[in-house]
Amino acid sequence: MSLDTQHGPFFQSIASLPLTLRFGSVLLLFGIIVQCLRAAYKRFGPDQDAARGKRPETGHEHSQTFPPSQRRLLARVDPRFPPDKNDIDPSKLAKSVLAMDEDYRRADPNSFVFSGFRVGEVLRLGDFPNYAELSGVPLPEPLEDFGINATLPRPYRPFRWPYHQTMAISRMEHDYWIELESTYLEMVQRRLDIFAEYGKGVLQALPGSELACKELMEMAIQFLCARYPRQFSLEGNRTFVNGIRGKRFDLDGTDPLMFLLENVPEDFALMLRDPETGSYRFRAGVICASTGWSLGSKIGLGLPGIHGPVPDYKEKMAMSMDRFFTKMPTDKPVQRGAWGFEVGQHVHVPPGHPELSRDVAGDPSVRPEDIFFRVDWQTLRRLPLSGAVAFNFKLFFYPLAELRDEPYVPSLALKVVSDSKSNLLRYKKTLALAPMLNPLLEEYERHQVATGMVEAGWEPRTLEENPFFPGWQGKWTRQQAQLKQ
Repeated sequence: MSLDTQHGPFFQSIASLPLTLRFGSVLLLFGIIVQCLRAAYKRFGPDQDAARGKRPETGHEHSQTFPPSQRRLLARVDPRFPPDKNDIDPSKLAKSVLAMDEDYRRADPNSFVFSGFRVGEVLRLGDFPNYAELSGVPLPEPLEDFGINATLPRPYRPFRWPYHQTMAISRMEHDYWIELESTYLEMVQRRLDIFAEYGKGVLQALPGSELACKELMEMAIQFLCARYPRQFSLEGNRTFVNGIRGKRFDLDGTDPLMFLLENVPEDFALMLRDPETGSYRFRAGVICASTGWSLGSKIGLGLPGIHGPVPDYKEKMAMSMDRFFTKMPTDKPVQRGAWGFEVGQHVHVPPGHPELSRDVAGDPSVRPEDIFFRVDWQTLRRLPLSGAVAFNFKLFFYPLAELRDEPYVPSLALKVVSDSKSNLLRYKKTLALAPMLNPLLEEYERHQVATGMVEAGWEPRTLEENPFFPGWQGKWTRQQAQLKQ
């Protein structure tokens, strides 16, 4: 089979050339084909993100990337340090950073925490340094007239429409990192009971998280004493006094997570940087309020493993979450809200719990007053010394009927639960409740239109007051005043 008989006029013309020219023409043609293939691959192949200025996702993408360091503030916090503590070069930091499972207390003092501090510097700072100065987040304003029994949680209503699966974060209100209210004693006891039953399924710290756990406890203590000075105090950096529970806690040798369990009715999760990849892993925490999952089923995992069941996480959120954790500074904590509608007020519903398979739609015993609006209000902040990213979750339950007199909330809620993707509603455990929930929201909507609270034909959209609603402060104040009577 020859070129001139089988491949048309073009190749016939090449075949008629002398041998040397024929060989050169073939090489030229081959080169043109290769260049075309390269151009097509660059535009349409798997590296197209790189061609557009984006780095391809790899397991080691952030191995040389470290969060902004606060090391330069050492002299401002403690006069024993000279004022020339500059940030460490990332290449040097990567070579001498602590291993993920390494206890800083037994490490070489010249080695580094991934936050950029030397281990020796952290040890020299000792207990209860000025975390407000170190982090750039001021302590909260004190509530001198705070009364725990007459304080309600703020009415969080974090509905958004149009709904897009994003992090949906805003700047954290530094007065509300920890938010105490009238269920304090009840929730502390419920959480202690949950721990007694589930143990490491709700409270656990993996090796290498010692500094982050200690730092989180100390920051929480400083916050509580500043925000609620009549209820909490710290004596000589050794004894914490909880006036609400009427208990004193000796901090020498105290397990930091157990301390949080006994004094703060909120959940905490600590994410630490993996020095091999630069990604973050769940290494310690106390989490009692979870539905369909538990701390025990998530501990040790990275962000993709933790958020595996979240609808569209891999496609729409994974890359942005990874970048956010890598670069998040200490002075820009954020907050966000997750929500759902539930029957009852279940705090801990781990995998396999019978409540997960309950047919609420077909249960004739379920009444409208049994339905609650659940909010998991979350904050994220980086701790300055350990560099850990601390998740904080506050669980609030509101009777569904509360929404009836809150302008625009029923219409917005109805829009979200009616028109959102079914996988999202299924994940939020709301889809099965729709036959009972939606008619109630429709009735609340008609009531608001009839009374002039909402204009007829209002198109649901995210409220300017998000995560609250128009007039929320007046309602909140009135309800708290009633508790004082």
